[in-house]
Amino acid sequence: MPAVTVENPLTLPKVAAPAGARTRPVLAVATAPSGFEGEGFPVRRAFAGIDYKHLDPFIMMDQMGEVEYAPGEPKGTPWHPHRGFETVTYLIDGTFVHRDSHGGGGVINGGDTQWMTAGSGLLHIEAPPESLVMSGGLFHGLQLWVNLPKSDKMMAPRYQDIGGGQVKLLTSADGGALLRLIAGDIDGHQGPGITHTPITMMHLTVSPGAQVTLPWRTDFNGLAYALAGSGTAGPEGRPFHMGQVVVFGEGDALTIRADESQESRSPNFEVVLLGGLPIREPMMHYGPFVMNTHAELAQAFEDFQAGRLGTIPADAL
Repeated sequence: MPAVTVENPLTLPKVAAPAGARTRPVLAVATAPSGFEGEGFPVRRAFAGIDYKHLDPFIMMDQMGEVEYAPGEPKGTPWHPHRGFETVTYLIDGTFVHRDSHGGGGVINGGDTQWMTAGSGLLHIEAPPESLVMSGGLFHGLQLWVNLPKSDKMMAPRYQDIGGGQVKLLTSADGGALLRLIAGDIDGHQGPGITHTPITMMHLTVSPGAQVTLPWRTDFNGLAYALAGSGTAGPEGRPFHMGQVVVFGEGDALTIRADESQESRSPNFEVVLLGGLPIREPMMHYGPFVMNTHAELAQAFEDFQAGRLGTIPADAL
């Protein structure tokens, strides 16, 4: 980690909050509980226990790994359905293969992002390639679920493959932080991800002792998740570390600072920043379906059982 980097960040466009910006305070710091997903790969549930009013439009986020697999150990998920939201898979280390019942999907490697709009519904699978299963190796990534407004929940499914080379690379004013803008706009710079729900998603690598203060839309919420290392958030310097999420209050700037000393396994503070425009509609979440009402959830389950969300391709059986 990280998968996408540059030798000299000072060659990149610089981003900084304007003078007089109101830096967002920290409302809470929560620790992600650990668990297992799919066929048994380890995850941290980043948003567990956080009130949805602070997350909207985000539903959940899993940190997948970091895990070093022995030969024969790599795992994925079986075929499963989705409806009513978007899944964002950001891979830091390793390789994953996605396929769906609409013919979409592809291979994502370290630094790549796959944006899947489930919309009206589909079946899909995420699995390591046979070569990785045979060899073993490092696997690490994130999967984020982004809600869709009621008006878009039944839209046609869509895929976006965002290669690591497409990510917009930026830096802080002094070059102490590398920013990988995956989606959204920061200080006039646009990430490649096309989103139905307005959001910002970026991966920061902050050098030991460095601080970054970024402009942030006042109508967006603000969340920070530590992938590795330790540091502080907000003007009050609230500590957080790997596996913890920060919930920010109101303002038009976000501040992250890396501790002077980092752990040996990760020389820098690695943080994912998220912000989104709240949808402010009822959100009903049951397993792989995210809808507005219980009746819509029941219909999604009925449609899945009846095969109306698609079928597994014959060559995958």
